[in-house]
Amino acid sequence: MRITRRAALAAMPMLASLSSGPARAQAEWPSRPLRFVVPYPPGGPTDILGRVVAQQLAQRLPQPVVVENRGGASGTLGSGEVARSAPDGATFLVNASIHVIIPHLNPQIPFDTLAAFEPVTNIARVPLMLVVNKDLPVRSVPELVAWLKQNGARASYGSSGIGAAPHLAGELFKQLTGTQMAHVPYRGSGPAVADLMAGNIQLMFDSMPSSAGAVREGQLRALAVSTAERVAAFPELPTVAEAGVPGYEISTWYGIWAPARTPAPIVSALQRAVAAAVATPEAKARLEALGAEPVADSPEDFAAFTRAEYERWGRLVRDAKIEAQ
Repeated sequence: MRITRRAALAAMPMLASLSSGPARAQAEWPSRPLRFVVPYPPGGPTDILGRVVAQQLAQRLPQPVVVENRGGASGTLGSGEVARSAPDGATFLVNASIHVIIPHLNPQIPFDTLAAFEPVTNIARVPLMLVVNKDLPVRSVPELVAWLKQNGARASYGSSGIGAAPHLAGELFKQLTGTQMAHVPYRGSGPAVADLMAGNIQLMFDSMPSSAGAVREGQLRALAVSTAERVAAFPELPTVAEAGVPGYEISTWYGIWAPARTPAPIVSALQRAVAAAVATPEAKARLEALGAEPVADSPEDFAAFTRAEYERWGRLVRDAKIEAQ
């Protein structure tokens, strides 16, 4: 294995396992900047979490970590770019649970979600937050249900894209409450939140990182969280189930993938670096303030989790009869 002297000295703790076993001759940690491709516009939860991790990694690796936003087609444009990238450890995908949902919506995407990538690590699990426009005359989940039953014909909710967890969260809410509202998909959470604040849509189940700031600043009103238990970042918020919708529970997660055939030593080295990054006091405080629970599991565990989630979300998509538009 050939590594520049500068890179080897700076990254020696992280890359220690590269020096043993037959994989030694297979991997070379790149000396050029690392690319973290986020397949959504800036400002959404995937972008926010990706930048938190990238900022911490840049302090630990011998080269810069550059976040590139490649939005479009529910994340498949950016994901496809990573799938086609050289497996040399220089390019990685940062994506949400939509990564394993979109194949069930659109079998024609130009890559195999499971075969085209090497799972690196699950960054964090994140609850969704039920948020409404601050001028909507509701202050609780029961009031929202009552309002929707009277105004469902003109009500709409936004999401970060068709089939994304916020979309499925809205569909599950409709099923369990017997309400109606139109779904408005956006190219990421950032544009959806902007339209929600402007009053162009009435509500959304948004990943907490992208709505938390607007809620704290009074630009949006939060009614509940989507998880089975309350979250430490907003302890005053009830769960949707607690607020009167029994059986409601849904959340999302965010991970990092490399192109298929990226050498295992590089994948393992990045996972260890990410685990160290999210364990820093700065990153932990930032993630916890956003309601995110750091995970940073091993590549093997994340691979098993990804396969299980692929099957679980596939069942949800089929049950809700959701199709790509």
